[in-house]
This record gives sequence, structure tokens and C-alpha cells, in this order.
Amino acid sequence: MRPLGFLTGVVLGSAAAISLVLLMVVLTLALSTGAAPEIGREYPVLVATAGLFAALAALAGTAFVGLQRGRPWRWVAQAAMWLLLAGIAWYFWPAGG
Repeated sequence: MRPLGFLTGVVLGSAAAISLVLLMVVLTLALSTGAAPEIGREYPVLVATAGLFAALAALAGTAFVGLQRGRPWRWVAQAAMWLLLAGIAWYFWPAGG
């Protein structure tokens, strides 16, 4: 496996793990919304974050398969994955300074 394939695999595994854990938290909060109503304010952000990481996992999986099989669209998939990763980093980057 080449270095880019390894890095893509790391992004795939990390994004999949983060999205699955966030989906478990979403499910837990959905089942216990009556216990703590103040948590309801955080729910939309949590669902959006889980969606972002699920999309990153899907793109990384596509890019990984494209690289391993040498498909002609592999570079488009790689670019999309890295752009989404940069977008997620920008989304969570603290404002101000």
C-alpha cells in the first residue's frame, strides 16, 4: 500500500469511528430527551456533526477504493475527501484569537 492509500485509510477509519460514536450519542439523547431539556439545544449541532463525519467516511471509502483499484476517478474522490476534511476543520476551528 502506498502512503496516500495509508493516509486515506486512516481518514476513513477515524471518520467512521467518530460518526458511529456520534450517532450512538444522538440515539441516546433521542431516547432520554425528557430527562434533560437543556440538552435539546445541542441536538441539532450534534446531528449536523454526525452527518459531516458520515459524509467524510463515505467520501474516504470511495477515495480508498478508487486508489486501491486504480480507477480513473480516484483523484476527484481524493480531492473531494481532502476538501471536506478541510471544511470540517474550518467549521470547528475556534473563532477569534
